[in-house]
This record gives sequence, structure tokens and C-alpha cells, in this order.
Amino acid sequence: MVDEVKMEAVLISATKDKSAGQQQQGAVVSFHNIHYKITQSGGCLCRRKATFKDILIDLNGIMKPGLNAIMGATGSGKSSFLDVLAARKDPAGLSGEVLIDGAPQPPNFKCLSGYVVQDDVVMGTLTVRENLSFSAALRLPSSISKAEKEQRVDKLIQELGLGRVADSRVGTQLIRGISGGERKRTNIGMELIINPSVLFLDEPTTGLDASTANFVLMLLKRMADSGRTIILSIHQPRYSIYRLFDNLTLLVNGKQVYHGAAQSALDYFSHIGYTCEPHNNPADFFLDVINGDSSAVALSSVDAVDSDSMLKSRQLIEDKLVGEYRSSPFFKQTKAELERIIDGKPTRSYTPSRTITYNTGFLTQFRWVLKRTFRNLMLNPQTSIAQVAVTLFLAVVVGAIFFNVQENQSGIQNRFGALFFITVNQCFSSLSSAELFILERKLFIHEYISGYYRLSVYFLSKILSDILMLRTIPSIAFTCVAYFMIGLKPTAEAFFLFMFTVTLVAYTSTTMALAISADQTVVAIANIYMTITCVFMMIFAGLLVNLPSIVSWLAWLKYLSIPRYGLGALEVNEFQGLDFCRGVNSSIIPPGTICTGEDFLTEQGVDYSSWGFWQNHFALCVMTCCFLAIAYLKLRFIRKFT
Repeated sequence: MVDEVKMEAVLISATKDKSAGQQQQGAVVSFHNIHYKITQSGGCLCRRKATFKDILIDLNGIMKPGLNAIMGATGSGKSSFLDVLAARKDPAGLSGEVLIDGAPQPPNFKCLSGYVVQDDVVMGTLTVRENLSFSAALRLPSSISKAEKEQRVDKLIQELGLGRVADSRVGTQLIRGISGGERKRTNIGMELIINPSVLFLDEPTTGLDASTANFVLMLLKRMADSGRTIILSIHQPRYSIYRLFDNLTLLVNGKQVYHGAAQSALDYFSHIGYTCEPHNNPADFFLDVINGDSSAVALSSVDAVDSDSMLKSRQLIEDKLVGEYRSSPFFKQTKAELERIIDGKPTRSYTPSRTITYNTGFLTQFRWVLKRTFRNLMLNPQTSIAQVAVTLFLAVVVGAIFFNVQENQSGIQNRFGALFFITVNQCFSSLSSAELFILERKLFIHEYISGYYRLSVYFLSKILSDILMLRTIPSIAFTCVAYFMIGLKPTAEAFFLFMFTVTLVAYTSTTMALAISADQTVVAIANIYMTITCVFMMIFAGLLVNLPSIVSWLAWLKYLSIPRYGLGALEVNEFQGLDFCRGVNSSIIPPGTICTGEDFLTEQGVDYSSWGFWQNHFALCVMTCCFLAIAYLKLRFIRKFT
């Protein structure tokens, strides 16, 4: 009874200390009966069984204005819990309710709040100011003038201490940029641009040294003291960081073992039998207790267990911690306050649907996203200059190999080989587009669900920039070099039809690569799929095997071959009207010799009529549209919530 009174006094004292401080006006986030489970599949392929695993179990509490920390051991559910509060968790398997200032969490809450992910997602080729301006242009309402947005960006740069590096590039793997702490503050700034009442951060100290991490947390503390609700997950902070926390939530395997004032946590654990040694970091001490560390457990009232039963010992400690918290004054006061918030109304056992709202129109989004995409390509030499340079090198190589083909019997094979090489080269060169959506996957998902832009805006911007910069320009450069070095048909009509066909083959191959890789997460896996596809297409292109001789049950595969359509169009464009027996006495020409281009096309099974020529381009256009549709649908339906 004396212990209960002591704990009540500690709790009341902590509450009074907080209320005596600065009056905060931020949003109050309350969570009621949060339970989250996932479905796991196990067993062999023919006997797969679905099992359920609980990630979060019956969580209740309140996050008030201030610095609210979520701590726990690895795998305790910190990030999952943060995602639930931020409305970024897949609603499937989630029950309970999150309230904002006592009202139901709006379906577009993720667009109204700020969320800083653990892995920095920011365009590295742009400067700090350009990234913040991009966020301001798309996330702030159109009613705010451009000058006001620029003023807000400038003010935010000064508040975050980024004035010295405001016009420096953030940095990529090839470009040296700003420091890790400045990069983290840039990510925070992109979320603060909308001045959210609640800011979520997932492991904000990841990858930072102790001093830089302390600086970032002190920045967050100043923001919290100014009236903002900041909720963050953190693994093992040092003491100088821990003492900044206003509220602390401790999780063990998805269960709460403490939720209350951070400065009262040590007294609470001491009350239940776990005493922190002098000069020990409280954060380290809590993890020691949770993990069943011997030095912490020795001071507890838990019976000693054999060393071979460590797992059972940890389960006993977990059950004790959960039970003690459930019977503590902290839990009782929290439940009472939650009851006052819901005012007797039952909480929902489901979560609302996730919707995304936008503050800007389609054209505004398209202009800014397209501008950023083009700028990123221009400032990234690996994807712009290198692409053109490699294309020119290959054009010179193929031009040198098939240099100045003659209009004779050897010219037939040389022309056919050159056209085949050019077509296949366009297909394989387009495989570089596989990384178009993969490398920016995290950035796209974060910006999309935060309400930066529509999916259609991002898709069109990426397609246009890649098509124009990395496919059209290289194809034109390749044609201008290779066509005249090889010595193909010297007419303007043939030249431009050749360029059009080569470019169209590049477009179709690019969209095929996008359709295959849009839902992939690893570039190497996507490259394997695309290489296999291109190899099969190359077999049915018309050089390695005579298409009319293919058996009927395999013949249909030729209709799926991009090189076949490209090679067919190039053959008609080049061979039609050529005479390979010109100047040769007809009496000495061996029987069966191919003398005209039409004879060669007939032997290859190529229709050289007007429709026969243009049907290849029509087929490539249809395939391009189909591949684009597949890529778009894959982006639409990929998992955007964790």
C-alpha cells in the first residue's frame, strides 16, 4: 500500500511539473486498443499454411505536445507502432483507433502530418534549397504566393541551421554532398514546410555520430517546446538525448511495459524491482531489463533460472513487466484520460481507408516533377553523358565493321548482319531503363503517399524524361553516325525512315523493360528477367532461324519479338529496289542466286508491300502502349504501405 501511494505521488509530481512549464498548443494523439497482426505463409509449395503473427498487442496511450519517444529492443514493434500512429501502416490486420485531438483520424492524415523515414529520401543531385522549394511548391496550397513560399523556405533554412549549405547539393554516390546531419535536417525540413501539428520520425539518429545525433535531437526538442507534437522511434540513445524526452513508451514484443513521463521511468522501474546503477544510461538500462541482462535481473524479484533456460527467463521477465505496468497508476491514469477523450463512445475495431489529397493541380505537379526529373538527369553523368558516349562508340564500331557495304552478293549478308546488329543493340541498350523506377522506389512511395503528386504525374514525367533524353537523342546520334559509315541506301526518305524505326524499337524495348521492372526492388533481378526475354526475342528476329520454317506450335512466338518487327521494317526500307547482280552477265549467274532486294525479302518471309512495311511500326506502337499500361498498373498496385 505504501508503494502504491509512493507511485501515485511520483506520477502526480511529474504531471504538475509538465503543466507548470510552457503551455503547448500542438495536437494530442491518442491511441485506443491498437492491435496489429500480419499473415505469414509457411510449409511446402503444395501445403502452404497461413499463420498469424501479432506485432502490436493492445496498445493504449496518449502522445501530447512535446518530444514523445518510442523505445524497445530490435523487433519490438517500434517502427510498426510509429507507422500505425502516422496512418502509414497497411490497414489489413490492423484494429483499434487513433484519435487526433479527440476526433477520428482523417483518412488523409498522412498528407497533413510530417513523416521522416529512417533512410533519407531526398534528391541528391539537387541543392538543399531546391529540395525544400520542391516540397513547398507541391505541398503548400496554391493560394499561397510564390514569394510567400520562398520566404517560408528561407526561414526554415535558418531555423534548421542550413544557411551555410543552402545552395550545396545534397549528394549522391558519385557526387560529394553535405554531411549526414545536414542531410537529416534537410529531410526534416521537407516535412516541416507544411507546418504540421504532428511530426513523426523513424530512427532519426540512424547513421549519425553521437555529436550529430545529439544536435538533431536538440533541434527537435526546441521544436517540441515551441508547441509541436513530435513522435519518434529510437533504439538506444545516449543519456544527453534521453533526458530531452518528455514522454516515453517502452515496447517488448509489441506489448507496452511503460507509457508515461520519461523522467519518472527510473522511479517506476525501481518500484517494481529493477534499480538502475549510478551513472548508467537509462536507455541502456531499460534494454538490459527487457533483454534479461543478468546484472539487471539479479536486482529483480524474479526467481533465478538456469542459464540453459534463457528464453524462458526472458518470457518470465516480459510477463512480469507487462503485468506490473497493467496494475500501475500510470496505466490507470492513462485509461482514465482515454475514457475522457472518447467520452464513453466505443472505439472502432477497424481503421478508416487510406486516401491521398493534394494541395496543387495536375499541371503544377507535372511542371515541378518534370523539371526536377530533367534536372536530375542532366546533373547525373552516369545516366546522361555516359549513355550518349556509349551509343556513339557502338555506332563507330558497327560502322567500322560494316564500312561501305557494296551492292553485290557480299553486300546482302553485310547489310542483313548490320541491320540485325543495330536492332538487337537497341533492345539491349534499352535495358538501362530497368533502374528508372527501382532506384527511386523509396523516394516515390514516400512522396506519393505524403501527397506531393499524383501517380500519373510521376509516371508521365519519368517516361518523358527517359524517352527524350536517354532514348531519342542516343538513337538519333547512333543513326547519324552508323548509317553513313555503313553506306546504306543514300536517299533522304530511307534515312529518316531508318531513324524513325530505330527510335521506335528503342521506345518499345524501353517500355518492355519498365513493364518488367516496375514492381521489382532489385535491379539485378530485373536485368535477369529482361535479358532472358531479349534473348528469346532475338532468336525469333529472323536471322538465327528462318521464320517460315519454324514449327507451327512455336511459330506464334515470333509475334512477341520486338527485334523481328524492327528488323522487318529496316529490311524493307533498305533492300527494296536494290539490284545485287548489276553489271554481271546474266549467262554466268548461278541458278538460285538472289539478284534483287525483293528476292531476298521473299526468301526471308518479309512482306515488302506498303502495309507490310508499316504493320511493323503499328505492331511496335501497340506493344509500346501495352507495356506502358502494364508498367502503370504495376506502379498503381505495388505496396505503398508497410
